[in-house]
Amino acid sequence: MNKIGLIISTEYSSRVKKKSFILTTFLTPVLFALIIMLPVWLASIGNNEEKRVAIVDNTGLYTDLFSRVETDDNMTIEVAGQPVEELKDDETRDYTAIVLISDDLMRNPDAVTIYSHTQVPREVTRLVENTLSDYVERKKLESYNIAGLEQIIADAQTEIHAETVKWNDAGEETSSNTDIAIAVGMISTLVIYMFIFVSGGQVMSSVVQEKANRIVEVMVCSVKPWELMWGKIISVALVCLTQIVLWFVLTGFLTVVISIAAGISTDAGQMADTMQMMEMAGGTASPVELGVLGEVFHSLASINWLQLIVLFVVYFIGGYLLYASLFAAIGAAVDNEADTQQFMTPITIVVLFALYAGIYSAENPDGPLALWCSMIPFTSPIVMMVRLPFDVPGWQIAVSLALLALTIVGTTWIGSKIYRVGILMYGKKPSWKEMVKWLRYK
Repeated sequence: MNKIGLIISTEYSSRVKKKSFILTTFLTPVLFALIIMLPVWLASIGNNEEKRVAIVDNTGLYTDLFSRVETDDNMTIEVAGQPVEELKDDETRDYTAIVLISDDLMRNPDAVTIYSHTQVPREVTRLVENTLSDYVERKKLESYNIAGLEQIIADAQTEIHAETVKWNDAGEETSSNTDIAIAVGMISTLVIYMFIFVSGGQVMSSVVQEKANRIVEVMVCSVKPWELMWGKIISVALVCLTQIVLWFVLTGFLTVVISIAAGISTDAGQMADTMQMMEMAGGTASPVELGVLGEVFHSLASINWLQLIVLFVVYFIGGYLLYASLFAAIGAAVDNEADTQQFMTPITIVVLFALYAGIYSAENPDGPLALWCSMIPFTSPIVMMVRLPFDVPGWQIAVSLALLALTIVGTTWIGSKIYRVGILMYGKKPSWKEMVKWLRYK
């Protein structure tokens, strides 16, 4: 065990000191923070360019309507008496858009055309369409000569909001939200999927490089092959975990710093008011009464975070150990990375299938696809993450973990056997049949 510890510390220290590790660790959070905050910042910048809109009403029915329309400070509406062609040629006026109403919209709703030198701004199109639609709708209702018809229709329009509530064995009720549960599960799934591929690839690449440089021949004189394999697997796992933790911490910190520096409002006052309302409600207020933010807080509180975090770590480690031993075996069996493709293909297909199974299981977390893929060890670390926010029965989790543990023992044994033989074999491209023979060597 002392030798494994020495290998782990040496590998870990050498990897975290590499320039590539330092650059990716500190530049990636900057990129993430910019991706998060840049759209928010751009959206907060107002467009102060003045927009002039000319209305050409050939019917004379809508002239007074647009003269009364309220617009933003940067938009001006002018009712023009000239034909459209003259307005197009008049460069001194520099209209942003010219609106032509060619017919009675009660009979012909499509008799509206908007002309512009460039792409018509969305706010102009929206203003014209909404103004005319409301006016025509109101005129049509008046044509029925029914007193209070408009108010009757307004009262009849009702939006139903169905509150979703789940209860536990003790009879306690908490609000839930399927979309939030899916989002939490999908984030966990993607993190594990990315970790398996990235870290597994690093293990394989490291083994191939050491074998190609003949460094491993010196190392196996002092340590056993299985100790070397496990030292490498654990060290890469620690490096990846270190990087992921730093990414989360630095991304959150930089997001706050960038938002403050850019003057982007985080609406902290509204959040504080919402939290105060929730405390005053004592858990009795509905999400509708607390608003969207309150619904999010209620739904997040309904998730068993202790169970989710503990099982995330367990499946996180289990999935990595399951595949890392196979990646290490593949790296030991070949002489260069180009030869790894034939052996990587089956593993890649299985991992991609697990990801797609997790994505499609999000809408039906208790369906046959989700159930069986959360039990099969090669897919369970990824698919089970989607199901956990939906309260998976305890016996299913126990069976899934037991099968995963047994499979890890099996893949570790297979990986160690192949690693032991392949690490010192050069000049011969192994086949599947050859690797099966290696498993029989004592």
